Amino acid sequence: MRYDFDDLRLFLDIVAEGSITAGARRMHLSLPSASARVRSLEHHAGVALLIRGRRGVRPTPAGTALARHAREVLAQTARLESAVASYTRSPAAPLTLLAGGSAMHRLVPQALVSFLRAHPDADVTVSESRTPQTVRTLADGEADLGVVVDDEARGCGLAMESLGDDSLVVIGQAGGILAGRTSLAYREVAEHPLVGLDTDSSLRRWIEKHLGPHTPVVRYRTSVADLNVLVGLVAAGVGLAVVPRRAIDPGLPLDVCALQDPWARRRHLLARGVSDRAPSAATEALAAHLRQAALSLPAPPAAAPPA
Repeated sequence: MRYDFDDLRLFLDIVAEGSITAGARRMHLSLPSASARVRSLEHHAGVALLIRGRRGVRPTPAGTALARHAREVLAQTARLESAVASYTRSPAAPLTLLAGGSAMHRLVPQALVSFLRAHPDADVTVSESRTPQTVRTLADGEADLGVVVDDEARGCGLAMESLGDDSLVVIGQAGGILAGRTSLAYREVAEHPLVGLDTDSSLRRWIEKHLGPHTPVVRYRTSVADLNVLVGLVAAGVGLAVVPRRAIDPGLPLDVCALQDPWARRRHLLARGVSDRAPSAATEALAAHLRQAALSLPAPPAAAPPA
């Protein structure tokens, strides 16, 4: 047996009002049309659904049961339509965010969590990208925001703001060869076995770009794709590593030394894409969440300033 949803809504309105006339008015129907619909419902049910009296109508036991189930069916239908409608709406184009490997470690994930929770209708496409590529993409208007490193983004003409320190340090197992040291140059670091990120990672390529021609050849015991894994290997005594200070978990057993090399001191900047239009509200909101994430990141272990 199938029931028309409009007939069920009409029946519920009649029961709520205690009157066919009032129920018809709520559905914007004439009284004869509403009466005909009720008779059709009763015909399909095979039982009387309303007790008609001089002062109005009230449901029979069968009518009470029908009303109860009708409410459930209509509520479920409304939830179903709402769920499907979320896919049929034309969504706004997703925001595009680019960032290097260091920012992708903690800063970007933390900002994404808070932004996506606060903005359920917004989507974000995130890609790891080295600063030179990020700057070109933003300048071409093909990305909304980018987290870049200051020394490679200077003079690019993009609107930028500081997100905080991203200086590099050398780390080693607590009580190991770095014990008692406060700072050292990269050429000294390179004399010891290292663990590093994969050769195609943005951070590894950034470091190697800044090494001079006379820097000793490094022995990498292994290369990994993830900064968490890298730091964990160092804590286990596998080798030294050069990492951003903010990649270090303060609870790990590590010795941390500042790097004396000028290229080790760097900052994260938030850069904006070039566009003929003003930034969207979603873009501004994502930028705000990146700022907040940068401020709320836990303080890394202290390293003495370079000599």
